[in-house]
Amino acid sequence: MPGELTLNFVPDAEQRLMRSLTRRRTQLKHARVRIQNQVESLLEETRIKISSVITGLFGASGRRILPALAKGESDAAKLAAMADALTGVVSGIHQKLLQQHLALLELVDTQLEKLSQLTAAALREHAEAVARLSRIPAIRILSAQQIVAETGVHASAFPSAGQFSSWIGVCPGRYESAGENQSSRCAKGNKYLRRALCQAAQAAVKTGNSYFQQKFQRLLLNHGYKKSIWAIARHLSVVIWKILHEGAGYVEHGLATTPQAAKRRLQRLKRELRSLGHSDELRPVPIQPLT
Repeated sequence: MPGELTLNFVPDAEQRLMRSLTRRRTQLKHARVRIQNQVESLLEETRIKISSVITGLFGASGRRILPALAKGESDAAKLAAMADALTGVVSGIHQKLLQQHLALLELVDTQLEKLSQLTAAALREHAEAVARLSRIPAIRILSAQQIVAETGVHASAFPSAGQFSSWIGVCPGRYESAGENQSSRCAKGNKYLRRALCQAAQAAVKTGNSYFQQKFQRLLLNHGYKKSIWAIARHLSVVIWKILHEGAGYVEHGLATTPQAAKRRLQRLKRELRSLGHSDELRPVPIQPLT
């Protein structure tokens, strides 16, 4: 219809570069998940249940145990004394396959580290926008970088929050026939941001005392889990648009959090900023709060 935003737009050269970096990072993260699933499947064949005794297969403990298994170690006592969970039969073929998976994992992790450095350098002059977005519950620094890369630092291509939500694909459809809404299914939109906002929404509703958690609990009674999560994702898109397009700042309207929780969140945010090459000096900026 006239006046509606075209779903695709061509960003400038700088934004295309940032977008290429963040999309490649997303692809590598998915590749890492696939490797983890393959390793778990391989271990199931050997009847070794590492995931039942450690929290993360590729965490610190897992990264010590897996290379030992790949080299032929099978003594449970020597594998961190994890008893029966680490007993099994690891054949020579299993060892070779595990070695290949671990070599591929090391390559992916190395490329992810380099991409993080390149992304931080490409987004350094937009660090303020990244930091403001990361104040939203469940929006971490990496997600904020991806949002800026996909939309632009000011989301200037989107005149309204509704058009922005529609472009992402978190706005209910409005296919009408004979005056009746025949479908409320969301458009596919930008698959990178659509996935990121869906994940952020699921994390936001678990953030204690946050506005998103309270809103989700109200919606859940009448709309069920799936529709409520999509409603939170759409609300997140509106908040993001206001922060980028209008220069607003996020103000939490949920229940008051504890000073200790606020301090922990600030420390985590500063730690993430430093790790990605940004300054951790967070200073108040002259912006209007969200309404």
